Amino acid sequence: MTQITIEPATPERFDDIQQAFADGGDGAECQCMWWLLTGREFEIATPAERTEMFRAEIDAGPPPGLVAYVDGVPAAWVRVGPRTRQPRLARTRNYAASPVSFDDPGVWAVSCFVVRRDHRKQGLTPALLDAAVNLAREGGARIIEAYPIDAAVKKVPSNDLYHGTLSTFEKAGFHEVARPKPNIAIVQLDVSG
Repeated sequence: MTQITIEPATPERFDDIQQAFADGGDGAECQCMWWLLTGREFEIATPAERTEMFRAEIDAGPPPGLVAYVDGVPAAWVRVGPRTRQPRLARTRNYAASPVSFDDPGVWAVSCFVVRRDHRKQGLTPALLDAAVNLAREGGARIIEAYPIDAAVKKVPSNDLYHGTLSTFEKAGFHEVARPKPNIAIVQLDVSG
């Protein structure tokens, strides 16, 4: 039986996260810095510079996400944290339809998943999402927001599913609050109660 464990992204797990990024789409090149940098900053930073930025973020804490292990092997990643710490979300036209102010510190965002190719279709994304919801709740979130792709509307390559799929979020209890494009939804989960 396969065992999935999920742990916070702490400094001692940095190399594990790098292993989870390897062969998992654009994770190794992006280093999950897309949501923290302006377009220009992202473009001029090399992958090595982004790696060091990511290391500094993890070293500074709190953990900006979670890493999943399959039988002890690093296999997947999710970014989750206060939406205010992911400033590019506020500057991205598709997400401006969020009904909650981007200045609200009680809103956390689940913005990126990376799953190694050899660990796909093993239930890692739903498991990471459940763990992300728990982390957000424990961290004081009132609302958790995400920006999944509705794969039923338009088929997209697996590398473009880094936001997750709408069906995964709906199964976790999220509800749609806006639809900026036919295949992009904004979903929220109220965890204040």
